[in-house]
Amino acid sequence: MDVSKFSILLVDDEVDVLEFLSYNLKKEGFKVLTATNGKEAVKKAVAELPQLIILDVMMPEMDGVATCEEIKQIPELKNTLVIFLTARGEDYSQIAGFEAGADDYVTKPIKPKLLISRVKALLRRYQDKNDSTPDQLEVKDFVIDSERFIVINKGNEIILPKKEFELLRLLASKPNKVFTREEIFSKIWGDNVIVGDRTIDVHVRKIREKIGIENITTVKGVGYKFEV
Repeated sequence: MDVSKFSILLVDDEVDVLEFLSYNLKKEGFKVLTATNGKEAVKKAVAELPQLIILDVMMPEMDGVATCEEIKQIPELKNTLVIFLTARGEDYSQIAGFEAGADDYVTKPIKPKLLISRVKALLRRYQDKNDSTPDQLEVKDFVIDSERFIVINKGNEIILPKKEFELLRLLASKPNKVFTREEIFSKIWGDNVIVGDRTIDVHVRKIREKIGIENITTVKGVGYKFEV
């Protein structure tokens, strides 16, 4: 993978953390931008359109979750990857982060080699997914539009956060197939991401609420499937 074609926006209110991470990522060949708060991050993201944003959760004025939510509302940034940095490890923080649209989660103190490995794995999966996924997936009354990142249900357009969209697209890609919880975690969050046991359940519940469907069914002790 040619990392020189990827730009990364680092966001942290601690200047020493920015310098430390920036140095290590630049050494790998990435183009690196920096911001010290959420508002500055949104402006730079709009101006530069980075492929990946590494975002501290605990920041003054606008925290990382709020910043991520605002970024994901901008059409040009809908496919931008987000990794959260945090000193907190509670399931609640992880679920809140993933609901906001995050793709991965790294706890402080940060080990550069581990972070770079996660960054490369995430970008590789993102690249592979974009190369192989059709722009539109039609199932029954649904159109799942990967180009515009929207779901169309009986003519109504619905916008979902990134992880909810990817989960729905995965389940609908093979109607009536049972996806195990392990398979869902691997395909949507990646093998290296540690998330709480309730993460998938929370995402499925929110998809059902927002779209108003019962097609996604629970297979107890196994996983989920999209029934048609």
